[in-house]
Amino acid sequence: MSHLLDRLSFLRSTRKDTFAGGHGQTTVENRDWEDTYRNRWRHDKIVRSTHGVNCTGSCSWKIYVKSGIVTWETQQTDYPRTRPDLPNHEPRGCARGASYSWYLYSANRVKTPLVRGRLMRLWREKRKTLSPVQAWEAIQKDAAARASYTKKRGSGGFVRASWDEVTEITAAANAYTARTYGPDRVFGFSPIPAMSMVSYAAGSRYLSLLGGTCMSFYDWYCDLPPASPMTWGEQTDVPESADWYNAGYLLLWGSNVPQTRTPDAHFYTEARYRGTKSAVICPDYSEAAKFGDIWLNAKQGTDAALGMAFGHVILREFHLDRQVPYFEEYCRKYSDMPMLVRLEKQGDGYVPGRQLRAADFVKSLGQSNNPEWKTVAIDENSGKIVVPNGSIGFRWGGEVSKAPVKKAGVAEAGVSTQKDMETGRWNLEEKAGDADVRLKLSLIMEDDHDEVIGVDFPYFGGEATNGWEDDARGAVLTRNIPVRKVKLAGGEEAYVATVFDLFCANYGLDRGLGGQHVASDYDADVPFTPAWAERITGVRRDKIIQVAREFAANAEKTNGKSMIIIGAAMNHWYHMDMNYRSVINMLVMCGCVGQSGGGWAHYVGQEKLRPQTGWTALAFALDWARPPRHMNSTSAWYAHTDQWRYETVTAREILSPTAPEGDWADLSLIDYNIRAERMGWLPSAPQLRTNPLEVGKAAKAAGKEVPAYVAEELKSGRLEMSCQDPDAPENWPRNLFVWRSNLLGSSGKGHEYFLKHLLGTDHGVLGKDLGEQGRQKPVEARWHEEAPQGKLDLLVCIDFRMSTTAVYADIVLPTASWYEKDDLNTSDMHPFIHPLQAAVDPAYESRTDWDIFKSIAEKFSEVAPEILGVETDVVQLPLQHDSAMEIAQPVVKDWKKGECDLVPGKTAPAYIGVERDYPNLYRRFTALGPLMEKVGNGGKGISWDTKTEVHHLKALNGTVTDEGVTKGMARIDTAIDACEVVLMLAPETNGEVAVKAWKALEKATGREHAHLAEVKQDEKIRFRDIAAQPRKIISSPTWSGIESEEVCYNAGWTNVHELIPWRTLSGRQQLYQDHQWMLAFGEFFVTWRPPVDLKTIAPEATGALANGEKHVVLNFITPHQKWGIHSTYSDNLLMLTLNRGGPVVWLSENDAKTAGIVDNDWVEVFNTNGVLTARAVVSQRMKDGTLFMYHAQEKIVNTPGSNITGKRGGIHNSVTRAVVKPTHMIGGYAQQSYGFNYYGTVGANRDEFVIVRKMEKVDWLDRPATSEAAE
Repeated sequence: MSHLLDRLSFLRSTRKDTFAGGHGQTTVENRDWEDTYRNRWRHDKIVRSTHGVNCTGSCSWKIYVKSGIVTWETQQTDYPRTRPDLPNHEPRGCARGASYSWYLYSANRVKTPLVRGRLMRLWREKRKTLSPVQAWEAIQKDAAARASYTKKRGSGGFVRASWDEVTEITAAANAYTARTYGPDRVFGFSPIPAMSMVSYAAGSRYLSLLGGTCMSFYDWYCDLPPASPMTWGEQTDVPESADWYNAGYLLLWGSNVPQTRTPDAHFYTEARYRGTKSAVICPDYSEAAKFGDIWLNAKQGTDAALGMAFGHVILREFHLDRQVPYFEEYCRKYSDMPMLVRLEKQGDGYVPGRQLRAADFVKSLGQSNNPEWKTVAIDENSGKIVVPNGSIGFRWGGEVSKAPVKKAGVAEAGVSTQKDMETGRWNLEEKAGDADVRLKLSLIMEDDHDEVIGVDFPYFGGEATNGWEDDARGAVLTRNIPVRKVKLAGGEEAYVATVFDLFCANYGLDRGLGGQHVASDYDADVPFTPAWAERITGVRRDKIIQVAREFAANAEKTNGKSMIIIGAAMNHWYHMDMNYRSVINMLVMCGCVGQSGGGWAHYVGQEKLRPQTGWTALAFALDWARPPRHMNSTSAWYAHTDQWRYETVTAREILSPTAPEGDWADLSLIDYNIRAERMGWLPSAPQLRTNPLEVGKAAKAAGKEVPAYVAEELKSGRLEMSCQDPDAPENWPRNLFVWRSNLLGSSGKGHEYFLKHLLGTDHGVLGKDLGEQGRQKPVEARWHEEAPQGKLDLLVCIDFRMSTTAVYADIVLPTASWYEKDDLNTSDMHPFIHPLQAAVDPAYESRTDWDIFKSIAEKFSEVAPEILGVETDVVQLPLQHDSAMEIAQPVVKDWKKGECDLVPGKTAPAYIGVERDYPNLYRRFTALGPLMEKVGNGGKGISWDTKTEVHHLKALNGTVTDEGVTKGMARIDTAIDACEVVLMLAPETNGEVAVKAWKALEKATGREHAHLAEVKQDEKIRFRDIAAQPRKIISSPTWSGIESEEVCYNAGWTNVHELIPWRTLSGRQQLYQDHQWMLAFGEFFVTWRPPVDLKTIAPEATGALANGEKHVVLNFITPHQKWGIHSTYSDNLLMLTLNRGGPVVWLSENDAKTAGIVDNDWVEVFNTNGVLTARAVVSQRMKDGTLFMYHAQEKIVNTPGSNITGKRGGIHNSVTRAVVKPTHMIGGYAQQSYGFNYYGTVGANRDEFVIVRKMEKVDWLDRPATSEAAE
């Protein structure tokens, strides 16, 4: 009988037996109906993959597949072991990872290529009679036609299209833009390549072959702490999470480890079980605070003040009243504390000036190579001023050193003659030339100094606003310093002091030299004492003293095993450097950097692209042409979204009272950026007002080399840099690719300015620009009375879900998810390299990122020959870090002001002619180019030969057999081919290359380092290897830590233990910053700088309040959300059920009462930048005065309309605006030189204030769309 009839026989008993005293029974009933449920949990196969999200987890997952569909995922548990004395890395994962497969088949999935309907109709109409390029040109030259679709961005109206159509539109737009305006007007933004390296490389390789602009991300995300390159010449190299277990003291500062570092939080717990003490610093009662042994709930934004007080205690008790031998020797050898600083006469007093150099003395103290870049100190043994090894002047030069490479048991292992390197002296041996030296830290002893003089230090405590403690006690504090008088090359005498003596004075320590503004008592009301910090931060002084003592005492007992786990919470303030440098100073004082279990652990995103040098060759097409076009995003978006036109912060407000003479106060912030670009400090995008293809053609016609031609034309004014006029149509970015990113919905500081000026669509900007307000306009930037709206011709978003960016795009291309593609993934949290694998084919009509850009490249090569052939593209290159250009400008001179001649690559950017073969762009995309054989590969200032690796790749991937420019070259057809290129070329995954890289470094240091990789010289990791199991990377000079069975990866380990210099001015940890702009803004040392007043609670915003309407003004902060950083997948239905189901903001009970708000009320949050709407979470854990909105909560999920704008409530960045800082623009100066995602302006947003009020009327705007809006 049928199952149905069987079930209807309910009158017949099916009971077979009973058990449990009659409470249970067995039956003879047919249970085949359960097979549906059981089959749900059966699978056909398990595939290893991971999630390419920016959460730092990089966790290995099992993906279960049944009938070609992903059914669920669970955590892999087969990581290689750590060590017998360490916990293992697993379990790794979180609830977000466990729910990711929901996306594959959800309604949020982008299933087919989509085009804005109005653009699609225009395109199809034009294509009836015109070629692709002509069709695009016709649309762009018709202003009404162009506006018809650009003004509707964000208003829906997408229609389905075929892949052939969307790739043709995109390729035609790129070709037209390159020919008409220049290839550098084609921008591409994608973040964090470590998440999915080949997916990133797909887009950047296409852009680089085109000559397009690859935008940075780390600085824009505000995760890049400029203090790291300032101090180390390295960008946030950090220990792996397993090294937390080795720490004797853990200080969690602004990092909510249990919440945002879920996969690694077990190491924190295990370290605490082991006996490690933990202190937590954060304003709110966070998850981390619950687990700490002591909680310091400092007022938000006062971290530098707290750090200064910690440093005051550590210096007093461990360096002055008692000298800890380990600390003293560490600071002497590994910091710039012994280096001499010249004191400059200013008015009636003295101010700290530049660090002295060999060039300042007679005959340059015997130094003929780069003497202006060699710092000096006093030798305790001889009493003489000496030039110790290791400064940056020893790194570069044309001299051939005769110093042998030192190897254990071998007298000489050879002489190096590597070009551009002065070999054998760039090391941290305690030598000056061949003589042993012991550098003097201080001149405090009677016999060591000639005089004691007052030195002026800037003090900014009296500039506090908006509720921060105003500590007005004068803008200049004079403190007494022991000095020595020395005779310089010109015969003049000068006062000099050691960095250490100035350092102690900067912290306000009384050393018995008399004078004011110093203290010997922690209760004294003197800047930087614990008592002073208590007023500024709200943290009790006894807690400050306790934590400082415990931190330093543990470091003393363990030789540096005190660690600070730091989060980007501290980095999102305008004066972020002060926060970070106060922390770094503590670590250096206590000898923690470079010691396993010590140092700083700055975790903000999946930043550590382990096989970096192998990846860059693929990603930026370095196998075909060099250099690529890179741009720091913060400066670009600040200019092209016109946020500079609304700037409320003036240079005068942030300038030091001790600044040297100059027009500092007359300039606006964008003026500083323009000067920085002009002098070659920062990149430009676009670069020149004139199409760079036309510049290349003109140089050839004039019979001149590109650098000479461009220099001549710039000086004459016939050529002009684009940065001078960002609002001129010739200088607009025209095409923008956004892939692997939600630029508008997650990281877009000044979201509403993006909508208004870049996209030209509906926006919520409430404020007025400088012209409308009648305020001072920029000096360098050309002002247009009417700001442009809608600069972009085309916005292409590549995503697997309909994100906020996709909603505003013109074309949306459906990409494969993490379970549908092959790729590579690494993290800074562990030393393993993971695969992403295609467990199933891409769903619906989606394609992998590699295949998408490969398709666009193929279509481009079809349509481009109509207007583009083999062209000479002129690339403008800033003075690069880790190249000889980083010692180009020992002093600041502006060629435009007539202070020097324009010399490309020296006093201005370098200008380089690069060949673009546009008809063969696709062929180049899919083959490994000839430069890997001809030039080789490298990174961080060293290079090596890669002929062997190219040979292996030809065998592994096969060679191109088609006739043409790439015949015989290694193929890169598939994503796995691309993975193999990365793995083969990178020293981290190819032991043979690692040994070559270490030997290349030996030529500079004169020391033997190859032993660090020789044990793995025969290891070559392939994609199939990591598919079987995550593999640990191989030690490489790309990174400052090593992979070893003896120590965990820890940043700075090779500097301390291998005596490899830091890539800084002194070659040591650079605590004193002496660039002229650093001196001008009073940041030669760390100090307390209150948050800046952005003045956004202005009448344009307050006018929305009714008379007497309840509201509260709060500091707006966007912390990292649970299980992610900038990962915007808050639209996951499963995850939404864990919260309020939409956007929320957090505020304290007191602040809520002030505004008449109760928990779960809808509130409106606004200022002159824009408006957002969200539910209120009223919580005791919140500190008064702050409003938290965890990012990234998108406005596409359960967001009502704004009462002010009448539009859908905004996103967390609707009330923010980027504000750039001049000290982040410095270049051509040792460690302060530009590098992609290394140094540059940063998108800070935490100094912002907002008005919060209850929404009495909640309008969901759920009305039928008009036919016009839907078109």
